[in-house]
Order: sequence, then structure tokens, then C-alpha cells
Amino acid sequence: MVQEIVLNDTPIQIYSYEQEIVKGKIKVSVDFKVTSEEYHDITTLLYKGTFHVNVPEEDLDFQGTIHQYSTSFTNLYEKGQVGDFSLSLIEVNE
Repeated sequence: MVQEIVLNDTPIQIYSYEQEIVKGKIKVSVDFKVTSEEYHDITTLLYKGTFHVNVPEEDLDFQGTIHQYSTSFTNLYEKGQVGDFSLSLIEVNE
């Protein structure tokens, strides 16, 4: 099972991974945990929208953009909170 995805040289530990081809483009969907302490860094990264995507365990490397994104965070300012993030990325032409 894939345990890590790398977005713009930022490794993210994941607990769920799916990969498919949609209209000839690679699409990966991942779920991962984010603590309130990591929240700012992760959301700042995700605001970029388009990334160099690397999935080392699948020997996969492509330019991708956010297709779908959600989080379970309701109060990100409380220390010690952990939220679930769901992220789908789809390949784009460079």
C-alpha cells in the first residue's frame, strides 16, 4: 500500500490511496491526517493549486492540479486537534 505522496518536495504521509485514468489523464486520490500544528503549512501548500506530484512507491511523477479537496477540520486553532484531509489530483499538461 502506498504510504507517501510528495507535492512540490513536501512529503505527506497518507493512509488511503487510489489511482485511475480519467480521459487519458492520471488521477490520484489520497486521504491523510493533519494536526492543528501542521494545518497552516499544508493549507498554504494546497493553495498553490498545481503541483509536481511524486508517488515514489508507484514510480509515478507528473504535474497535477487539485480536482477535489475537503477537510474535517472544524476548529483548527485548538492545539492537539487532528483532521482528515481528502485530496484528488489530476494530471495537467506542463
